[in-house]
Amino acid sequence: MTKRLFFISVALLATASSVAGSGALAKTSPASLKWGAGPPSLPAGAQMAVVSGDPGKAGMFTVDIKFPAGYAVPAHSHPTQETLSVLSGKVGYGMSAKLDKAKASWLTTGHDVVMKAKMNHWVFADAPAEVQVSGMGPFVINYADPKDDPRNAK
Repeated sequence: MTKRLFFISVALLATASSVAGSGALAKTSPASLKWGAGPPSLPAGAQMAVVSGDPGKAGMFTVDIKFPAGYAVPAHSHPTQETLSVLSGKVGYGMSAKLDKAKASWLTTGHDVVMKAKMNHWVFADAPAEVQVSGMGPFVINYADPKDDPRNAK
């Protein structure tokens, strides 16, 4: 019986470590990513690369986004749930209809947060950071305050 429990424990540990190793971070080789300017729905300055899927179409997608120092995405929501994972750097975020750095929670490399569908949230980076966003497309950003929407800029 003891041997059986030992082998079951080893099997469970092996399964748990393989599941843990397949987390939200779907990082591909940096050399294989095609970086370009972020979409018009994001404030200028970000760079984005598609890791998998097509964020403009229905279905699962994953994108990497580079934030320059001082970058912020004001309060917004999405019609579908998204997962934001920090690949490098430190990112502040919050769940409210107005960006408030004083009330930010922080994510560092290797950590993630789930933003539920239709929940207002915001993110910012004081120093350069790279994040990965995954969810169901199409990827749509609805700003809590239309004045914050870069697509409305004249």
